[in-house]
Amino acid sequence: MNHFFAFISRMRNIKRWSLMRNSYEENDMEHAAQTAILAHALAVIRNAKFGGDVDADRVSTLALYHDSSEVITGDMATPIKYYNPEIERAFKSIELVASRKLLSMLPESLQDTYAEYLSPDTQSEEWRIVKAADTLAAYLKCVEELKAGNGEFRSAAVATLDKLHSMKRPEVLFFLNEFASSFAMTLDELG
Repeated sequence: MNHFFAFISRMRNIKRWSLMRNSYEENDMEHAAQTAILAHALAVIRNAKFGGDVDADRVSTLALYHDSSEVITGDMATPIKYYNPEIERAFKSIELVASRKLLSMLPESLQDTYAEYLSPDTQSEEWRIVKAADTLAAYLKCVEELKAGNGEFRSAAVATLDKLHSMKRPEVLFFLNEFASSFAMTLDELG
């Protein structure tokens, strides 16, 4: 018996933003879905507007699995995870062990395929788009929390927006200019 998909389905039990008071809780499965949608959009924008040649479907699949190791490790808060290089390296090592454990839960005939998603080439353009989408999802969470009157996310919103701008990715800047402000609107305003 193989337990991979049963473990992956537990992404819905991993709560994000655990150190912050949330207006609404977000779990890893919701975050993965939003990141996949955003990553796909960024890849499409990159290709259509900026001469890119990335596989948008592959990017979205990478995004679906980008936090899958957290079903074993849990979600580490960003300020802690990136507090210093030593902690960051240690956590990356833990994530790698967790990804290998997840892979071992698959039949051997499927492991190579899923290895590409659980232990991706972090230097690839596709992965850079996923990481940009991951940061964009965090920023949009902050925007939605601020819309709900939760000032707890004010500093995180500023820091995350700064991080997005520092990436200097044209597809991210295009998304921010064309789509991001909608996330601060009410449903009636969107209609």
